[in-house]
Amino acid sequence: MATASIENEIEFLENRILKLDHDSFSKLRDWFIELDNVRWDKQLEVDSNSGKLDFLINAALAEHKAGKTRDL
Repeated sequence: MATASIENEIEFLENRILKLDHDSFSKLRDWFIELDNVRWDKQLEVDSNSGKLDFLINAALAEHKAGKTRDL
């Protein structure tokens, strides 16, 4: 899909969303938040499995070994 076509589609959706009543908007918002959470979780899993987050684990382990952590 060409960029202009995508922008037109987004503008169309924005205009439709602005016309929703309160209940419909709430349902759409809840659905969108859930979709965003699912996509975030999937990306986090992909990044974790590929090793992109290993630096965080290594930093946390280094701080723990250096005595910079405490029990919760």
